[in-house]
Amino acid sequence: MLLRLLLLLCAPPCEPAELFPRPMLTAKPLQPMEGDQMTLTCEMWSPPQKPDVQIQFCFFRDVQMLGSGCKSSPELRIPAVWSKDSGSYWCQAQIVAFGLTKTSLMSQIHVQRVPVSDVSLETHPPGGQVKEGDKLVLICSVASGTGNITFFWYRGALGSNLETKTQQSLRAELEISSVQQEDAEQYYCAADNGLGPSLSGLIKITVRSPVSRPILTFRTPGAQAVAGHVVELHCEAVRGSPPILYRLYHEGIILGNSSAPSGGGVSFNLSLTTEHSGNYSCEADNGHRAQRSEVVTLNVAVSVGERSDHLTSGINERLLGGLGPIIFMALPFGYWLKRKIGRRSAGDPLRIPASSVPQQSNYCNSPDSMQLQTFYENVSVVSGDKVYSLVYHNQQEQEQVAGERVGTHTENEVSSDIYSRLRKADITDVDYEDAV
Repeated sequence: MLLRLLLLLCAPPCEPAELFPRPMLTAKPLQPMEGDQMTLTCEMWSPPQKPDVQIQFCFFRDVQMLGSGCKSSPELRIPAVWSKDSGSYWCQAQIVAFGLTKTSLMSQIHVQRVPVSDVSLETHPPGGQVKEGDKLVLICSVASGTGNITFFWYRGALGSNLETKTQQSLRAELEISSVQQEDAEQYYCAADNGLGPSLSGLIKITVRSPVSRPILTFRTPGAQAVAGHVVELHCEAVRGSPPILYRLYHEGIILGNSSAPSGGGVSFNLSLTTEHSGNYSCEADNGHRAQRSEVVTLNVAVSVGERSDHLTSGINERLLGGLGPIIFMALPFGYWLKRKIGRRSAGDPLRIPASSVPQQSNYCNSPDSMQLQTFYENVSVVSGDKVYSLVYHNQQEQEQVAGERVGTHTENEVSSDIYSRLRKADITDVDYEDAV
């Protein structure tokens, strides 16, 4: 009945197929970018007097049907299109009641890629500093870019290619499992999705190696370390990344520290005293495990002049300590002796006593007699282990002439002052009463 009605409405030679013109396919956006959502519309005009005619719409790319089949909706939404989605698109309208199928013209849709931009290279650990033997990860990423992106990693200023990876991602990683000193270089990466490569900036990788055990050495002006000299203590670790901090120890106590910003060793200068004798060591530290040197012993000798002074001072102290009571007892006696001699000869600078008449002997045949009296004026320490005493001798001499006692000539003579040098061992034998 419907077909007859259509035939009646259509003037001859009008046919049912002519009542439904070919549909038209449109796409929004017309030039989609990768990752964009695209909407396809199959527009079909139908006669106004037949608005209730049921029509099914189907969409195709090349020969492949899109979606889940034909539907009553004239639109098909594709959430995201990629470069592989480029091709010839067309749609089909099926008029169920008439068994008619209308096909649109083909439309060429080219999905455009977004070029890569803002390529950057990062490292883990951050900052580009890694310990020798540790893992280093180089991360290359782009801020934008669609489709499959090819990532490249380069080392050195000449751009030696390390590795290439292609993936549909905005970032990729290159891992160096165990970093060595030869890996300390400049690195950069590049990314390309077919529209031309884009390069990152340079980043410098620093490989830090732990310090080796330092060596401590002494440098003295002569063959032996002597008090008063300046000794140089040199500490150096032959291997290790700078900067290196050195510490100097004496008997386990830190004396000072010094830094070597560019590596190498450092020196510590000491003005020696006898207290600087002992065990020394030094330590090197560059942020990893610190290393301590072997212990070195320094023996500081005493100079000849200083040794003599110390020896003399020690002997004097011992002598004075032992002679203190003797000197204390001898001083009053010496004072008395001086006064007595002075009364005998006040004007004699040599302290010669005045002449006196001797007593005559009771024996005619007695020989000439001589009396000797000895006096110790004082006792004093002069130097070292030597003690000097001032001794006076009073000598009385009697002469007899021609066997006849005509007279007696007595002369008191004072010999020259005699200084007796006594050693320390002799001092103990001095008897005060014998001296008197």
